Parts: sequence; structure tokens; C-alpha cells
Amino acid sequence: MTKVTLLWLRRDLRLFDNAALFYALKERSAVLPIFIFDTDILSKLDDTTDARVTFIHDHVDSVKSTLQKKKSDLIVRKGKPLEVLKALSKEFSVEAIYTNHDYEPYARKRDEAVAKWAEASGIEFKTFKDQTLFEKDEILTDSRKPYTVYTPYKRKVLANLSPFYVKSYPVDLYESSYAKIKSPEKMISLSDIGFQKSSIVLPDDEISTKVLKKYAEDRDYPYLDKGTTRIGVHLRFGTVSIRELAREGQKHSETWLSELIWRDFFMQILWHYPQVETQSFRPEYDKIKWRDSKKDFERWSQGMTGYPLVDAGMRELNATGFMHNRVRMVTASFLCKHLLIHWYEGERYFAKKLLDFDLAANNGNWQWAAGSGCDAAPYFRIFNPTAQADKFDPDSKYIKKWVPEIGTAQYPKPIIQHEEARGRCLQAFTLALKK
Repeated sequence: MTKVTLLWLRRDLRLFDNAALFYALKERSAVLPIFIFDTDILSKLDDTTDARVTFIHDHVDSVKSTLQKKKSDLIVRKGKPLEVLKALSKEFSVEAIYTNHDYEPYARKRDEAVAKWAEASGIEFKTFKDQTLFEKDEILTDSRKPYTVYTPYKRKVLANLSPFYVKSYPVDLYESSYAKIKSPEKMISLSDIGFQKSSIVLPDDEISTKVLKKYAEDRDYPYLDKGTTRIGVHLRFGTVSIRELAREGQKHSETWLSELIWRDFFMQILWHYPQVETQSFRPEYDKIKWRDSKKDFERWSQGMTGYPLVDAGMRELNATGFMHNRVRMVTASFLCKHLLIHWYEGERYFAKKLLDFDLAANNGNWQWAAGSGCDAAPYFRIFNPTAQADKFDPDSKYIKKWVPEIGTAQYPKPIIQHEEARGRCLQAFTLALKK
């Protein structure tokens, strides 16, 4: 059998500035890239036209085409990762598997199982940091504990962000180490993995310098088409490099760089406190008597609350898979505090709909909005969605785009008055948190 080193692509769908790929090509010969459509993940998706699967499939296909031009190939399989890797070890003489770190609880269990099997099989299993600037225990307090407050974490990151941490890996220097494949395999189709092509148009990975330079002043206004970079989905699946993006931030926008650091912050929170996936970071928030109203949740999720900014955001999300960050905060706060519905219900809905869904960031931001997370706003700070609309969409351009029936009899009356909702929220939170 042919001796190979497998390069297992996951959340890093690119052949440039990729840590695991660089080290595999540099340290080994006959490096064979692989991608696995993980059925443990796909089986949890209830929409066969999920745009994220189309996005992944398109980029996997692109990587495969690029490798074939280099006389190599990307092996693409569907199944449970460990079973696929075991099968590949029977097709090839696998000497090592190289891949990049993933910090989510499911991924950690998956990789632990693979590492155990690899060790028992005499296969070296090596993993690398790639999707973050800093990870795990690289940024700790002076007492060697994880940061749970963002601002001092950011200060420590900026103090340590030397050129070394934003330098790209020169993958192209070692491309001769790719395995040579004489008869490349045909790409599996979307239908082969049980999905259909999505009609949603996803943003490209180009970042405008002009957008970055105006990012600090424009980012809060959802009616501006070019107020943010919309790079989230590319970061989520690693079609862009965090190091390249950080360099752009250093050159053009400290505010935008701060958002990348927030991403790292939430990833290290998830790494150190994996229980936050389903539990409040602050356990006392699990004592709150949350409402279980399917009717109210349905009105929120479909954009029919009678609060125009909330409704515009939810309709944008449902139609496009995207929602402006300012509006994400308002809609999340509204569900948790106006409707008193548990943050986890909203977090799961966003997980289904957001193209750029990332467990660490989504969970961290939802818990921030609810007040239950690390470094969260005090529970008595409750967004007034009407005031937010007046401030960030003063001419209702964004609202009118997504709620065209506003001002007519077809638009619903508010699901609850703001002051009534505020009073109910304060009462419920105070009762639970003062115990």
C-alpha cells in the first residue's frame, strides 16, 4: 500500500496560511488532504437546503480542483469521522494524521477518540493552533487563571500580539510534498450527502479597506450595506486566515481587531468552561423562572412581535441567514428580557439559521444579552427596542426593507408594552438572583 500522511481539513478550508498543512508538508512526504462530511453533524440539520452545507461543498470542491491541478487530490468522504479514518487506513498505509485544533465539546470528544485509535494503530496524530490568535492557556491572568472579563483579556492580547502571532505560514514553499495521485476521485455531489443547493447568496471573502477604515463609525447602523465586513461565515469555516485578518485590523481598524479578539475570548471561555454550551456561565441565572410560551417564541422567531427593529432582524435572519450585530443584540435581549424566554431557546434558533454560526461566539453573545454570561451587562440593563431603532435606524430604512407593512393594519400591535416587560423582567430576575 502507498504510504501517506493524511491532512484532515475541518474548519480550515484553504490551502494557504494553514498551520496543520504547513507542518505536514514540511515534516512529511506524500501528504494527502482529506475532508469528511460528518454525518454526526449533518444528521442534526433539519433543512436539506441549509446554505452552510452548500457553502462547505462549494469550497471543498474548489480545494479539490486546486489540488488536482497540482497533480494531487482531496479525498472526500461522508460518514462518522473515526469510521472513515479507519477505512482510509485500510486503503492507504497511513503514517500520520495532521489537523488543526477545534475547541467545541463535540469536536474535543471526536478528536480524543481519533487520537486514542491512532495511538493504538501506530499512527501519529498531531494537531495545531490555526483558527485563533491565542488559545487555551496562552493568555491567562497573573494568577494563571482564565480571563472571564473581556477588557483585561484584550489588553493582555494586544500586549502580546507580536508579529510572530500574525505571521502567515508559507505553505507554498513545501508543495512538492503533496501525494501524487494519478487517478483523482470524482467529487461527491450535494445529493450524495442528502442535501440540495441553497438559493441563498453568500458574501465573498473580500474585505474592503474603505469599510475597515470606517468600521468604527459605521458598524452600528444596520441600514448601511457596507457598514460591516460580513466575513463571519468565512471565519467560521476557515476559508480565510485569522492571521491575515488580524494584520488588516492592525493596519486599518483597531475596533475591528477588537471584534476578532472577542472571538478568541469566547473560544477560550468555551475551552475552559465547556458547560456553558447548555448551562449559564453564572449558575444563579438558571434559577430564574423563565416563561415557556411557544406562542410568544413563534411570534419572535417569525418577526411578528410588533417591535419593528426586532421584527426586521428576525425576518432578515430567516430570509438570508445573516443579521446585523447591533440587531442581534436587540433581538436577543428582547427574547430573554421582554418575553422572559430562556436564552438557550434563542441560541438554538440562531444556531439553525445563522450562516456564520459559531458555538463559542453565539453562546457567549446570547449569555451576554441575557446577563448570564461572563462579562455580561447587568441584568437591570434592558434594551428599549424602540429607542434602539430611533438611534440606529433613524429613517427606518432597514425596518422598511424587512417590515414593509409597518404603519398598516396588517402589522401587529406590540406583544407586550416595554415598561410592563421591563417590570416583569426585573421582578423575575431580582427574585432569583437575590436568593
